[in-house]
Formats: sequence, C-alpha cells, structure tokens
Amino acid sequence: MSTMVQPLHQVGRPRGRPREFDVNEALDKAIKVFREQGYNATSVEDLTGAMGLASGSIYKAFKDKRAVFLAALDRYMLLRNEQIASVARAARTARERLRAVLGFYVESAKGVEGRRGCMVVGSAVELAIADREVAARITAALSRNEALLADLIRQGQADRSISAKIDPDETARVMVCFTQGLRVVGRAGRAPPDTSAAVDIAMRLLA
Repeated sequence: MSTMVQPLHQVGRPRGRPREFDVNEALDKAIKVFREQGYNATSVEDLTGAMGLASGSIYKAFKDKRAVFLAALDRYMLLRNEQIASVARAARTARERLRAVLGFYVESAKGVEGRRGCMVVGSAVELAIADREVAARITAALSRNEALLADLIRQGQADRSISAKIDPDETARVMVCFTQGLRVVGRAGRAPPDTSAAVDIAMRLLA
C-alpha cells in the first residue's frame, strides 16, 4: 500500500550487520502489547519484556517506540488482510464469501480476541487525529476493507447471488461501519453471542 513504510524485513536494519533476532516474531509480540494497552500506555520497558529483547536491540532495529509501533501496525494489517482474503476464497458464490467475511469479523470480536481489541480501531481512536502518518495508514486500511466488500457485492451481482438493485459502494461503506463497530463492542465484551444471527442482520443490507 502506498502509505506503508518499507518492508518489515528492512525496517531500521543496520547495513552490513546480521539480524540478531527474528523481526516478525518480535513484532507479533509487540502487536499483542499495543492491542491490549494502546500506544501511549505502552513503555519501552513493556516492549522489551514482551519481545524478549534488550532496549539496545530494539533501538538498533527500530530507532524508537514509534517506529516499533508503525512496523507492528503494518504487520498487523498485513496479517489481517491475509486472513480475510483466505476467508473470502473459501465459499462458492460471492454472497457466501461475503457472509463468511462478515462472520469472521463477528468471531474476531468475541472472547479474548475481542477484548484484546483491533489495532486499527485502537489506533484510529487514540492517534489518528494527532498523527497524520498513522491516520494515513488507518484510512488506507479502511479503504481496502471497503473495496473488498464492494468487490464481493459486485461479484454477487454478476453471479446473481446478490440483487442488482444494491449500490455496492454505499452498502460496503455501511458494512465497514458494522465490522469496525463490532471490534469496539468486542473490546467491552459485548460482541453478539450468536454469529449467525448477527450476520443475518448485516446481510439484510443486501435484500
């Protein structure tokens, strides 16, 4: 995506020196901390403890806490995109694929995963107003989600599993509000307990 920093394996890498740890593995641990605590409440000490690294190693690789956060946010979005793409390929008709994607969001809002929160939503609430670089990433992530949903709707109209009367772009935008809202209520432990029922309600937008 145009707003992403350089590839994760290149982030802050000192030239001519071997990597002393697996960057992605370390970032996966940092993601967990940032999701649970947010950016401002997370200290470098929190990150060194979670990532199993000395502060010197973190600073050599990422420069500062913000650089760790941006790299972690990029990796989080990359992994989520891969998960959603995999879900979207699993069904036959486009309507079924869209239903599967919505179901994935509902399930992600439940239990421990839901209470841990979405890094995109958390970053939007905490940082997007004051940090233009983070805001650009959030905007790009939401735009990708919206484009995916709109494309599935268009595919459904092409295979006749979704009504041709539906406006793909407007409907996708409302569905993004639904999916991201799920992550907010999931953080508070209020996600819908019945995935099928919640998805049924969202699918009525296609009626």
